[in-house]
Amino acid sequence: METVDCLILGGGAAGLFCGARTAARGRDTLILEKSGKPAEKVRISGGGRCNFTNIRTDHKNFLSGNKHFAKSALARYKPDDFCQLMQKHQLSWTEKTLGQLFCDQKSGAIIKMLLDEVEEAGAELRLNSDITDVRRERGMYFVTVGNETIAASSLVVATGGLSIPKMGATGLAYEIARKFGHEVIAPRPALVPFAFTGLAQEQFAALSGISVDVEARAKCGPAFRENLLFTHRGLSGPSILQVSSYWKEGESVQIDLFPQGNELSKLKEMREIYPARTLQVALSAIFPGRLVGLLSDALPELFKKPIGQISNADFVKLESQLKHWRVKPAGTEGWRTAEVTAGGIDTNALSSKTMESKHQAGLYFIGECVDVTGWLGGYNFQWAWASAAAAAKVA
Repeated sequence: METVDCLILGGGAAGLFCGARTAARGRDTLILEKSGKPAEKVRISGGGRCNFTNIRTDHKNFLSGNKHFAKSALARYKPDDFCQLMQKHQLSWTEKTLGQLFCDQKSGAIIKMLLDEVEEAGAELRLNSDITDVRRERGMYFVTVGNETIAASSLVVATGGLSIPKMGATGLAYEIARKFGHEVIAPRPALVPFAFTGLAQEQFAALSGISVDVEARAKCGPAFRENLLFTHRGLSGPSILQVSSYWKEGESVQIDLFPQGNELSKLKEMREIYPARTLQVALSAIFPGRLVGLLSDALPELFKKPIGQISNADFVKLESQLKHWRVKPAGTEGWRTAEVTAGGIDTNALSSKTMESKHQAGLYFIGECVDVTGWLGGYNFQWAWASAAAAAKVA
C-alpha cells in the first residue's frame, strides 16, 4: 500500500495550487486527476486567455449560505499574491473591464506555471486516476484507485462541481462530503445563459447576435451593468450570466435598457431637431433597429407617433417601460454551458481559516465544490487560489 502525507483529489486550479504549496512545506504530496489532462477549466477560461483573478476581489463578490465565510481565505491570499507568482514565472497580464486580469501568454502558460510549481516543490501529479472508494480508518484516509489503495494522513478534496460535464465534472466531492457527515446545499448551474420557450424564444432568436449595454437584476440580488447578448435560445452576455447565479426558477429578470440615464434627454433633443421622425426611428439611433421592433410591441401606438407629437408624460411612460423591461426565463441552459456551480458543501461545517472539516480531522474541501461562488470576471479563480492556500498551510 502506498502512503503519502497529503493526498489531493483533483488536478484543476485549486488542486494543483494546493499540491505545490503543501509539498513546499515538506509534505509528501500526491495529486490525483481523473482525466488525462490537468486544469482543463483553466485552459478554456476567458476564451483561452485565462481571466486568472480580479483586482477588486472582496467577499461581497461571492454567493454563499454564509456570506462571511470567504473573508478569511480571501484576506490571506490576495490577487497581488498570485500576480507575484506570475512575475516569478515571467508572465504578464492585461487589465480589462471591471478589474479583470487576463494572462498575456494565454491559459496554457498558467497551466505550465502551476505544473512547474508542482514539480519544483516535489509533489507528484498522477493522471487518469479514477477514484472508486474513499474511507477513513485508524486516523488515516484510504483512497482506492483501480486496484491500488493510497493512504494519507491528510485528504484534500478539490474535484470541483458539476459544471461542464464534457470536461469530466462529477459529483464526487459531494459524495465524499456526505459520507463524512457534511450537508450539501443543492448544486445548481451558475454563470449560465437563460433559455426561453414559445414566442419569447422566437423573438430573441430573431435578434441573435445583438448585444446591448444594460443593467440587469434578479429578484434577490445586486444589479449588474454589463452587456446583454441575444441568442438563438434566449439571453446571454456578462450581465445575464451574473444574474443567473441569483435567479430562481419561475422568477422574472428586470432589465434596464436605459442604464446611462441620459437616453431620455437624447430623445428630447431629437424631438426639437427632427420632430417628424417617428419614435421608432428615433430610438434606432440608440438601439439596433431589430431590437426597437421588438420593444415597440409594448407601446405600438406611441412608437408610430412623430416624436414632435410625443408629450413629456409619454416620454416618462416610455422611460418607465424601458427601464423596467421584465422577462421570465423558462430556465437556464444547464450544466452544459454553466461556467461554475452554485451551492455545494455547506460551509457551516468547515473552518474558514483552514478549510478543514469540523467533523473529520485531516479532511479538507477547497475550490468550486464548496458553497462559495464568485461573480463572473476572475473571482472564482481567486477563490481557488485562496481556499487552496488556506488548506495548504496545514494539510
